[in-house]
Amino acid sequence: MKATAVTLIPYADSQSHLLAGLAVLDLRVQWAITRARAGGLQPDDDFRGLYISDAQADALLNQGIGGHIWANGNGHGNGRHPAAPDFPTILDQACREWADRTQASLDAGLALRLQHLCAAFALSPAETDALLIALAPEIDPRYERLYAYLQDDVTRKRPSIDLTLNLLTTSFRDKLRQRRLFDDNGRLLSHRLLYRYTDNPNSAATHLAHFLRVAPGVVEFLLDGDTLDPQLAPAAALNQSPPTQPPQRVLPALLASLQSLVPSLQSPIFLFIGPPGTGKREAAHHLGGSLLALDFAALAAADLTPEEGLRLALRDGRLHQATLYLTGWEDLLGDDGRFPPTLFRLLLAYPHVVVLAGEQAWQADGERERPFFPVTFARPDYPRRRELWQRHLPDGPSVEAVAAHFRFTPGQIAAAAAAAHDLAHWRGEPLSEADLFAAARAQSNQKLAALAVKIRPRYTWDDIVLPPDTLAQLREMVNTVRQRPTVYGAWGFDRKLALGKGLNALFAGESGTGKTMAADVMAGALGLDLYKIDLSALVSKYIGETEKNMDRIFTEAATSNAILFFDEADAIFGKRSEVKDSHDRYANIEISYLLQRMEAYDGVVILATNLRANLDEAFTRRLHFAVEFPFPQPADRERIWRVNVPPETPLAADADFHLLAERFELAGGSIRNIILAAAFLAAEDDESVHLRHLLHAARREYQKMGRLIEEGLFEIRD
Repeated sequence: MKATAVTLIPYADSQSHLLAGLAVLDLRVQWAITRARAGGLQPDDDFRGLYISDAQADALLNQGIGGHIWANGNGHGNGRHPAAPDFPTILDQACREWADRTQASLDAGLALRLQHLCAAFALSPAETDALLIALAPEIDPRYERLYAYLQDDVTRKRPSIDLTLNLLTTSFRDKLRQRRLFDDNGRLLSHRLLYRYTDNPNSAATHLAHFLRVAPGVVEFLLDGDTLDPQLAPAAALNQSPPTQPPQRVLPALLASLQSLVPSLQSPIFLFIGPPGTGKREAAHHLGGSLLALDFAALAAADLTPEEGLRLALRDGRLHQATLYLTGWEDLLGDDGRFPPTLFRLLLAYPHVVVLAGEQAWQADGERERPFFPVTFARPDYPRRRELWQRHLPDGPSVEAVAAHFRFTPGQIAAAAAAAHDLAHWRGEPLSEADLFAAARAQSNQKLAALAVKIRPRYTWDDIVLPPDTLAQLREMVNTVRQRPTVYGAWGFDRKLALGKGLNALFAGESGTGKTMAADVMAGALGLDLYKIDLSALVSKYIGETEKNMDRIFTEAATSNAILFFDEADAIFGKRSEVKDSHDRYANIEISYLLQRMEAYDGVVILATNLRANLDEAFTRRLHFAVEFPFPQPADRERIWRVNVPPETPLAADADFHLLAERFELAGGSIRNIILAAAFLAAEDDESVHLRHLLHAARREYQKMGRLIEEGLFEIRD
């Protein structure tokens, strides 16, 4: 008679498959209990109650796992154990049926998480069984009591390595051979699927006496969870949803090139180089279905070492077949620029795409079995910035100016556009260009405020009094900044210049002649922030410290889109001295370094000095503008007196500004001081500002400046 093929029924779902594996474990436990009793386990003693009794163990065994054929009697047997069961045969049959139904489920297209885990980490059948033994108490607490029974200790509710090996093997030789499953470099422990521990960390427990537990993240995964290991919470994030929108920050051509490499190569490693907001993470997410992002810099908050954090991320990445996106790795580079070899080997073993994202270029050294591609994500040029602004503000005001002045990344543009909408909604008015500039300034990197003094522009062209030619030069500087997109972009000068695309200017003149005020006016006209830096405070006597201080300034300014105003520039940009000793040589190196940083900076740099003659000629040749701020003549001084008095200030009829301008040869800064001091004197007298108040304030200003006091200057003459 011809045998009829048996059609195996696939499991209903992933959890049914997992419970079937635990049902096979039940047979192992039952067999172990039978062997333990046959070996002389005697629960009837004076300490009964401190362990699990035979009757209790039988009851636990008969409970089974809800709804499975090995527990409810469907299939093999009738639910009652025979007097002398042939456990090896029964166990072998159960294992084969589990394997066959597993394959049938896979053939039917069912996703089995346990099977995926085993395939992802290339686990052997023995390693899979060991994982199930450690997993069982996480799913059903009855295993805690069964394990305690088998270990003859009610406090030992987790499987020890000794118990696990006893459940897996039938001979002492097999047990010795399988010990390596639980070595630190074994798959179960090195991939952080299992953890090995002792009740007392200070005890000298043997290898066999260590207990095993399944990593929490693995438990959640096997129970259909999609969260990362809890230890990674402060430093990692998992995005399993594939991108549904086309890329917003990455140019299509660049993304197409990246996507073409992934299927044609063996899981390449990419180095994405670029400032934040240039679309590095977006591009990484478009390389695969899931994205697991890990920030090495945040691992300290999770109390994890870089290696432990990476191992956990690599494990969860394998479970979710995710592209691994790593940030904060630059701090791990050694003094020789090498990535830690141990960590790099772990990355090389990861079977999916790896992306190292940062702002620092780096090249992997030595031979490796995976391709390595550095990819630059540059800041967008003006046409691209304008396009991004218009995309976010299709019905808004003109974006030409804000796109020209702020060299934002796509991410910064998106954030600034949202902030501009918020500002308009708060006022209840339509979006304006002023909202765009205010939001853009707020979006600029604010770290520069810790290195320099931020000056909020408050003056206009009407407030500053300068000779016509000086004013014309200032307006030309503003126009130069405004027209950069046209000249460098549309007219092609960007291709002709490697450096020097910013604007470097020198303001020379005595103190109080309007240098700082002129920078303030320019910042207001351009809608940019102004930062004032005292160069004399940055100069250090320690070799190399001056360069570090300046490097921090220019690095932060590159993302702040601000005007840098260096006061007391002659403190460091003076004539380069003849080299007589090592200090002279290093001083000249400092100056050369600073000149290079100025040329590489794309923004506006203004240097202010009281003594232009002290500046090196080679340095002045690199400037785009050199503006002289002359000492004001009587006519200009009179205008300064007048424009510095607010319209609200009550002036007496005898407040003669023409007389004051003729009598006192003072710069604008001193004139402002006198007017303010006179206002306080008049307010104390509860009257308008009279000439006597102004003259008294002028006397105090002369005293402060150390000038000779001529009594006739401060008298009211008929």
